[in-house]
Amino acid sequence: VLEHGRSILDRGASAVEAVEQCASLLEDDPLFNAGCGSVLNENGKVEMDAGIMDGRDLAAGAVAAISNVANPVQLARLVMDGSEHVLLIGDGALHFAEHCGVKLTPDHYFFTPDRIKQLEQARLHHRIMLDHDDEGEEQKYGTIGAVARDRAGNLAAATSTGGIVNKRMGRVGDSPIIGAGVYADNASCAVSATGYGEDFMRTVFAKTLADIIDFRGGDARSAVDEGLAYLTRKVQGRGGAICIDGAGRCASGMTTKKMIHGWIEHGGEAICRF
Repeated sequence: VLEHGRSILDRGASAVEAVEQCASLLEDDPLFNAGCGSVLNENGKVEMDAGIMDGRDLAAGAVAAISNVANPVQLARLVMDGSEHVLLIGDGALHFAEHCGVKLTPDHYFFTPDRIKQLEQARLHHRIMLDHDDEGEEQKYGTIGAVARDRAGNLAAATSTGGIVNKRMGRVGDSPIIGAGVYADNASCAVSATGYGEDFMRTVFAKTLADIIDFRGGDARSAVDEGLAYLTRKVQGRGGAICIDGAGRCASGMTTKKMIHGWIEHGGEAICRF
């Protein structure tokens, strides 16, 4: 996915195009909690959220609590580019998808054996489960996201998720909330977050990272470090983030045990952390 992003950016793709395409590839991988690998809610259904933002002009689009859309991030892009709104939810978002010619995907595409087993375990223990807080070797992979800076210096961010295992029907997390789970502004940075969404919404986490750069002259590294410290101090928040600033510097961090992620900084080597 990193090399795909590098390739299309080298060919002149915009940052928005890069994050949309890379996020779509991750949505297509059943390992991750987005698209076809989305977790199941309390009723054994898939309800997905996604958001995308363009740092050039703060344009943004998002969808929440949707089903039967293989690539929610692509629908979020259509909301950004083809509507007067920022966020559409549920049946309204699906009606917009049909209006835009998006082909709906049958339920069975999303019901992977791992996710069915995961829901059974959550029900057995009468709790919800954050994907990347699980104990032991059965480590799951969570919410997906991408941030990019293109050749023109523009920034963009995208985040997509199936949410939390055994969540209540209709629950919406931080991923589609601009300034919480996703944010991009050329004046500061692009951010994608993953974790317990309620914590990220309460702290307006992604915008907090941007403000550290915008108002205090920080960079991606200081923004992630200070932002996670704030998240922990205020709400003992669980999760992490990836960030790229206007100079193309990349940074990441987490308060959970693991967060699979990778980056290419200034055209260098592709680096992954598991």
